[in-house]
Amino acid sequence: MSNNTGKKAHEPLFHIIKRNGLPFWKSWLIRILSVIAALIVCGIVIVFVTGENPLEMYKTMFEGAFGTERRRWGLMQDLAMLLCVSLAVTPAFKMKFWNIGAEGQVLIGGLATAACMILFGEKLSPYILYPLMICSSIIAGAVWAVIPAFFKAKWNTNETLFTLMMNYIAIQILSYFSYIWSNPKGSGKIGIINASSSAGWLPYIGNNKYLFNILIVLALTIFMYIYLKYSKHGYELSVVGESENTARYIGINVKKVIIRTMLLSGAICGIAGLLLVAGANHTVSSNAADGRGFTAIMVSWLAKFNPIYMILTSLLLVFLDKGATEISTTFSLNDSFSEIITGIIIFFIIGSEFFINYKIKFREKEVITKPETQKTVKEGNER
Repeated sequence: MSNNTGKKAHEPLFHIIKRNGLPFWKSWLIRILSVIAALIVCGIVIVFVTGENPLEMYKTMFEGAFGTERRRWGLMQDLAMLLCVSLAVTPAFKMKFWNIGAEGQVLIGGLATAACMILFGEKLSPYILYPLMICSSIIAGAVWAVIPAFFKAKWNTNETLFTLMMNYIAIQILSYFSYIWSNPKGSGKIGIINASSSAGWLPYIGNNKYLFNILIVLALTIFMYIYLKYSKHGYELSVVGESENTARYIGINVKKVIIRTMLLSGAICGIAGLLLVAGANHTVSSNAADGRGFTAIMVSWLAKFNPIYMILTSLLLVFLDKGATEISTTFSLNDSFSEIITGIIIFFIIGSEFFINYKIKFREKEVITKPETQKTVKEGNER
């Protein structure tokens, strides 16, 4: 009796228990409440630090993203590019292959596209040039991704470090060719490629240069959703992600799945590079990916590897980025303050996932029976 009581006295105040699963509406209610809480906290920070009206700042954020037609199309373009890279890293992360190298894979795909435009843009017909650009970017991205995948499958190397270092190699390769192809010579910048002829530029749809990119990424989103949810390959990479031993036990070739999945991941990164160079910027530089390879990791995890949900998470992050930039400009604040506001909101959103996946169970109060009562109960039992 005394031993059990002593053990209970030392029990923690609360336990963190994993939930079996929340209904759809409850999980989204938690997310919405987290956003509201984040806006309240941001409002308090805004008042105490700047003295500005928080509602005015939120209004400015909205106008920075949706205020004009040009801004709306720019937001959709940035959303599409971030979503494209997020789709690329999702199969790898679902397989528990930590692909931190999407940034480099996008750059290599963009470099392959730029090479085709510079070397063959005005020599080949569009019917040959465009397929060449597409194939080159896909192959370049896939090769850049399959190198660490091969080493992981063959010798179980650390894919996090390997893919991360591949980013730096890609940046240096691109910097080298930026100097070789620089315009004007020696500037170290390629400049607008084929500015006079527009050779290799992806077609405009109704005078809109972003719509083609958006439609391509939309098609990729549908493809990736079907691939992950309904295809045999999607099932296999999910099993490998859950347990490699289980995958081997049921006859799945784990090495083959790793290499195949990273080929797909790199190929989609190559497409992202193609869309950035030939469809949006019409040039390439070492910051062409603009950090999307790392932001895409957050998008993928927040959406729980669901391509449809990734549209929403990508929209949220792009909106915050656009809005933060507008706040800095309108209220003459430095970028650090706007990034603080963005960081608070993202922190609350990520934190909401904890309460969706886990619950807190507090220690139950122990009912102590008085000695007189215990004695009475004992005598009654003896009778």
